[in-house]
Amino acid sequence: MKKCILVVDDDAMNLKRTNIILRNHYDILLAESGEEALEILRSKNIDMVLLDIAMPNMNGIETFERMREEAINIPVIFLTASGDEDDVLEAFNLGAINYLKKPFIPQELLKRVAKGFEKK
Repeated sequence: MKKCILVVDDDAMNLKRTNIILRNHYDILLAESGEEALEILRSKNIDMVLLDIAMPNMNGIETFERMREEAINIPVIFLTASGDEDDVLEAFNLGAINYLKKPFIPQELLKRVAKGFEKK
């Protein structure tokens, strides 16, 4: 059975691109907001989350904090276009296993996801 990854990004093109890169290796679920991601996490068996930081309403850091509050303890890799060091540091302080700056090379995404599953 394939591992299931939830990809969370408010940009539909980023969701589509990430899905295309990963779908041959993993089961993929997509969410366009932090709120939608939390709903999916409460109802589905997810093995990893790829989480965009910059999203409206509830950003990736806030989504990750809510996951921790609800004891949803699965590996999270942040995807960020900004590369803002404060965001990246905060993500790691909260327990993120890795981050990847967008736009990313498909092989790099696959490598970091595989490495993330090795850490489990």
